[in-house]
Parts: sequence; C-alpha cells; structure tokens
Amino acid sequence: MTSASKETLDYRSAGVDIDAGERLVNEIKPDIARTHRPGVLGGIGGFGGLFELPSGYTQPVLVSGTDGVGTKLMLAEQMGDHSTIGIDLVAMCVNDILVCGAEPLFFLDYYATGKLSVAKSTAIIAGIADGCVQAGTALIGGETAEMPGLYSEDEYDLAGFAVGVVEKEAILDHTAVAAGDQIIGIASSGLHSNGYSLVRKVLEVSNAQLDQPMGSKTLGQLLLEPTRIYAKPLMSLLGSVKVKSLAHITGGGLSENLPRAMPAGSCAVLDSTSWTPGELFSWLQDTGNITTAEMHRTFNCGIGMTVIVSPADVTQTRQLLEDLGETTFHIGEIIASDNNEARVTWSG
Repeated sequence: MTSASKETLDYRSAGVDIDAGERLVNEIKPDIARTHRPGVLGGIGGFGGLFELPSGYTQPVLVSGTDGVGTKLMLAEQMGDHSTIGIDLVAMCVNDILVCGAEPLFFLDYYATGKLSVAKSTAIIAGIADGCVQAGTALIGGETAEMPGLYSEDEYDLAGFAVGVVEKEAILDHTAVAAGDQIIGIASSGLHSNGYSLVRKVLEVSNAQLDQPMGSKTLGQLLLEPTRIYAKPLMSLLGSVKVKSLAHITGGGLSENLPRAMPAGSCAVLDSTSWTPGELFSWLQDTGNITTAEMHRTFNCGIGMTVIVSPADVTQTRQLLEDLGETTFHIGEIIASDNNEARVTWSG
C-alpha cells in the first residue's frame, strides 16, 4: 500500500472525541456557576482553579481530602441513574475534612470513561454540583478523561478532592476526649458509599431484583440513596457547642472509625438498642446471612457521623442538630480502658 492510499488517522478514530469534550464543558457551565461562593477567582477552562482564602483567620490551616465512591458506580450503571452519584463523591470527601473542624471551600473532580457520553457526563457532573451546593463548597475545576482501551464504553470512574480551612487553634483532634464524654450519632441516609462489594455479592447469591419493592421505594433506589452531607449543620454546631471530636463513619463502620476520634486508653461503649439501623441494613444482614460483627465493621449501620461532647452539652447538641434537620441518637459514652489502643465495645 502506498502512502497516498493509507487511511488518515485522527484522535476520533482512536476513540477520543475532543468535540464531545467541548460540548460537555458548555453543558456544565451553569451547574458549576451555581456552586460559586466568595473566594472563587476566574472561571472554568483554565489550567488551575483559583480560590482566595477567606479573611478573618489568624492562623488559617488548609485541610484536604480525596476519595471516590467505589463500586456503587456499578449499581448506578445497572439502574441507569447517574443523577446522584456525584453527591456521593462530594460527600465522601467533604465529610472527611469536616472532622478536623474545617469549613469546605472548594472541590475538584476527576471523571474518567471509555467513551464520553455528553448526556451521562452532564448528569454526573450536575450531581457533583448538587453536592457542592449542599456542602457550601465551590466546584472550581476538574478533569474529564476519555480513555478507550482502559475502560469499556459504558464504564467510568470518579474521584474527588476537597479543600477546607480551619483556624489552627480550633482544629479538632482526639486529645480533648476524656472518660465520661458522651457520643451522639447523626443518622445516615442509607449505606452512603461503603460496603458495595459485599452488597453486590448479596445481590448475586440471592438473585434479588433491584426493582423489587422495599417500603415506598425499590431496593435499587434505596441502594442508590446519596450519601448525606453534614457540612452545614456541623459548621453551625461548631460555632455553638464545644465539640471534642467528630468521626465520619465510612468503610470499617463504627467499630473502626470511631476509635480514630479517641485517644489511646479510651473505650467507646455503644448501646446497640439506642437506634434502629433501618430496613435496608436488616435486609442485607438477613439475606446475606451476615454476622452482626461483620455488619458493624463493614457498614455505617444507620450512623453517618458521630459527635463527642461533654455530658453537659448533649441536650444542646442534639437540639441544634435536630433543628437543622438531622436525626440524632445518644448512642454511648467514653470510659477509661487499660488497653493501649482506643477501641469500641457494644452493649444492649
């Protein structure tokens, strides 16, 4: 074959559609604009997102966090619903930096796929914007990568990156926690974004159908319920109550995450009768024949965030959070332990 008769190659023939990427940028501009808050400098399209630190801090400390949503993405694909997975992404990053006492400032996303669908991508990024609005954080940039060969056409992955700020003297750590302090649990909205590999295994062995009714929703809808974002109520709480420690209850459940918010030589005694995890958790445990210990170390079991305060602050803390729309439970207390590691035990 002569060079004159060879096929002309371009990026589109290799599976990457630059024009689709440009259409996506234009589609998502309104969603990005609605997340903006004071501090945002410039607009979308630059090589980096610019954000000016708020005034009024004496020793501002930046707090960053990054995360994804795991195999919950696969259920979104099965359900054909990508409208809320972006909320999960923001929540997993923002809720993590909240436990330091940080106010979320801005967020960036990384979206990779085998073939760029403008409609699907717009729905995903609109969900990210929804999450940013809920968190009061600005979506100031990100990356969309079309990678044929690495992902199949329908596959995609998401990662996020959040940055917040806290006054140095107000950083929350576990050093203030002492025996006698009380543990308040804030309700989760469901599974959040952890444990979905086990969820998918339960679905596989039980042959359960995602469209089967479960209360007022289907099983699939409950599994896709987006992760609750605690930014606004916790920021209000931190301005009103002396919070000693916070813990975001993610993979590892209460058993592994709560000790991260406690000093060595302390034990959290949790009353398992003080709250009801909810129908979805019961269904998973019964259908998958999962032990209670495994449930506690895999899922949040109905508690998405814990707050540790002194006994005198329990009533005010719960009342403030309840007034802001959260459901709370007084789930336990801190006691002294002769164990060198912080740990959790269960009663009830």
